Amino acid sequence: MGGGGALGAAHVGVLQVLHERGIHPSMVAGTSAGSVIGAAYAAGYDPYWMEDLVVSSTWGTFGTLTFSPGLGVLDTAGLRASVDAVANADALIEDMPIPYAAVATDVRTLEPVIINSGPVVDAMCASIAVPGLFRPTQAQGHLLVDGGVVQNLPLQAVLDMGAEHVIGVRLAAEWDVGGPIPSTALAIHELEIDRRVTLIAPHLGRRSQWVAKDLPGLIRLGREAAERALGDYEVVASRP
Repeated sequence: MGGGGALGAAHVGVLQVLHERGIHPSMVAGTSAGSVIGAAYAAGYDPYWMEDLVVSSTWGTFGTLTFSPGLGVLDTAGLRASVDAVANADALIEDMPIPYAAVATDVRTLEPVIINSGPVVDAMCASIAVPGLFRPTQAQGHLLVDGGVVQNLPLQAVLDMGAEHVIGVRLAAEWDVGGPIPSTALAIHELEIDRRVTLIAPHLGRRSQWVAKDLPGLIRLGREAAERALGDYEVVASRP
């Protein structure tokens, strides 16, 4: 599940269509916004309940303005509080009913770091830490920022987890931090056209990942994209 800021609402529509067509992923990997929606799915939450939660969310759901010196104007206290309000903020990835991983970027090496153990909220906080906006986070011995810097669509991550076929949801390109890292962008593109991958790419037009606007419309666009990509699968469950 790819990153894309506010565009991540489209993931909810994709998950709803998967449910309606009887497609139940056996593992989930997410980057940035995808790590948040992916964690909710891996924890067993209903995608229609997710819609209500996402539609009512704001940037404050994910970050809290901080005035203390540091490399960013937001910290992730907002996300931690939001998780604690609907679930157990101390929950561990190892205890989730569906295997889950979040992708972040090591600040020092600019290599992807796959977080598949430890507290779920720590993994999400690292994966959403957009450079310059959120402060880097410490996890598993790394100083981490948003995984979208190097792997905004975590296809390789989920293949490394053992997936034989992958449904990938592309919302945005790798973050433009002085320009994407060419070798990384090329590797992800090669996976997007791999026969093991079914790519879902919502038609998002000129919508910005930085503007939390018309979230119900983004969910609808996610549904439409999934219905196009998965049209060969019979509908086996109706929408509530």
